[in-house]
Amino acid sequence: MIEVRHLTKQFGHHLAVNDISFSVEKREILAFLGPNGAGKSTTMRMITGFFPPTGGTVIIDGNDIRTDSLAARQKMGYLPENAPVYPDMRVTAYLNFCAEIRGLTGRSRRDRVAETLERCFLTHVRDQTVSTLSKGYKQRVCFAQSILHDPDYLILDEPTDGLDPNQKHEVRQMIREMSPSKAIIFSTHILDEVETVCSRAIIIADGKVVADDTPGGLKRRSSLHGTILLTAAGPLPDDICPYFEKITGVSQVAIVDTEQGRFTLRIFPDDPETSCINRILTAANWKNIDILSVSVEEGRLDEVFRQITADPEDA
Repeated sequence: MIEVRHLTKQFGHHLAVNDISFSVEKREILAFLGPNGAGKSTTMRMITGFFPPTGGTVIIDGNDIRTDSLAARQKMGYLPENAPVYPDMRVTAYLNFCAEIRGLTGRSRRDRVAETLERCFLTHVRDQTVSTLSKGYKQRVCFAQSILHDPDYLILDEPTDGLDPNQKHEVRQMIREMSPSKAIIFSTHILDEVETVCSRAIIIADGKVVADDTPGGLKRRSSLHGTILLTAAGPLPDDICPYFEKITGVSQVAIVDTEQGRFTLRIFPDDPETSCINRILTAANWKNIDILSVSVEEGRLDEVFRQITADPEDA
């Protein structure tokens, strides 16, 4: 387990991280979200021992990062932001170098390097100099060094940065495949990754944790959670909004879109957890509305993220 206890970091008069506490168990994939300058990378650097904390500490399987740094770091793999790798080394030589630093020797080192090259789709560039690689491939090489020693804990700072859509998919798939045996923390600005990859998300703003929940739990905070989107054929009836607002359980109706030959409404229920969709369909049938589609909105992470980070005191 990773235990972050009252972690604080101050640079001069600037408080970058302010008393952050959380824990991560194996089999968890934790997304670390926040606006630029919120303290995400600084927190990750303290977790991995690259920055000494001003206050608080991090415990990795009982090893305190401040007093048992080597034992704690041996259990971790770390992908820093901007993929810092040695540009003059060939890919295989770089990974062999990293493997030796991690204590791998002989056949076990050769096997791990070969396996990691294949897993990270680097086999065809294994003999290239790192400086000749694209940004996406440099990111892959740096990701490869973080998993080379099969660590129990992975700390990934924007692992899909600079990757094309296919490469992003491959990295996300790798993260999911590794999660049963590891605890994984990764920062991202891509909210789709949170929904598709993560079991949990922490949002920080101004150096503080302002939300800690599952992706589904965060989406339930959205003002759009439980709303019903109804698209129908034909012109928009003049009285459509007040008509639907008379239905028991309906709070408000808004016109989302009117295109030639169809219209879309967003219907807000009194209680997002109680469906009134059957009454809406019945009312639409009475008015001879030709429904094309109906869906219930789960909520939107982007809306929740903006709300929480814009006014963290109200989170």
